[in-house]
Amino acid sequence: MTAYILAEEVALGRLALDDTVRVSRNAWSQNPVFNGSSLMWIEPGKPVTVAELERGIVISSGNDATVAIAEHIAGSEAAFVDLMNRYAEEMGLTRTHFENSHGLPHPDHMSTARDLAATAVAAIRDHPERYAVYKEQSYTYNDITQYNRNHLLREDPSVDGLKTGYTRVAGYGLVASAEREGMRLVSVVMGSSSTASRKAETRSLLNYGFRFFETLRPLTPEASLSEARVWKGQSKQVALGVIDEVVLTLPRSTASIDTQVEVDEPLVAPLDVNDVVGRVTLLRDGEVVSEVPLRVLQRVEPAGFFARLWDTIVLWFQQLLG
Repeated sequence: MTAYILAEEVALGRLALDDTVRVSRNAWSQNPVFNGSSLMWIEPGKPVTVAELERGIVISSGNDATVAIAEHIAGSEAAFVDLMNRYAEEMGLTRTHFENSHGLPHPDHMSTARDLAATAVAAIRDHPERYAVYKEQSYTYNDITQYNRNHLLREDPSVDGLKTGYTRVAGYGLVASAEREGMRLVSVVMGSSSTASRKAETRSLLNYGFRFFETLRPLTPEASLSEARVWKGQSKQVALGVIDEVVLTLPRSTASIDTQVEVDEPLVAPLDVNDVVGRVTLLRDGEVVSEVPLRVLQRVEPAGFFARLWDTIVLWFQQLLG
């Protein structure tokens, strides 16, 4: 989450990669809190940039780097942790709570595999330009070269991220992502007994996913799925469809995806592009696999007074007659 917020701050223009960050004694690598943990080896009084800290967090797993960037963004690590928890709530991470910026053990610091996967998906989707850092295999700072602990980056060309982790409490973990033939998967392994086991378990998960699942794009954005009658409008018909691409990852099957369109009638002008006027249900073998909003694809202006009056009368009679 710390790296995600860093990317957010850069995207919003509140942070620049070449900004210089002051390293406090709290963020110093010699802080006893960090004993035995992964470090970037930053020092008070020695300049370090946001870009360097980002690599220190992502590649070196530098717990000192997370505190430095937390203090730089929010003024204190405690304030940054509040920000992390606000982001977690906004992202729907219902089983995640942060107590620090780095993830070292705390009784109330927790997350789940699902929430970690959702965070990874957000990092890939929202900040692709920053995501490129996750596949870098080594990083040198302060004359110390450290290597990315995600060994799959060197062994599987389809793997391009994300992050390893280890504490005595949580064991060895790895959130990984790979892309093969246009299909991207994210895997989460937690509680492994060693670096070798987390790597093997991750490889097995990814191979299983690519072997037995497929990614489908059954709907074309902004293409008309249906036309519906419009009342009290300058146009009598309006095109309806989806605005955003619909991506489904499902078990492989020869069965096609069927589409059902439901319109919340009557549609009364004015109508704006993107107004939700119903739903699109996607089915495979009669089973619902997704439901997305049905939206207006073109604006419909209100008609003149007499046309609106006539449609009002017609609608009234229709409702009267059931």
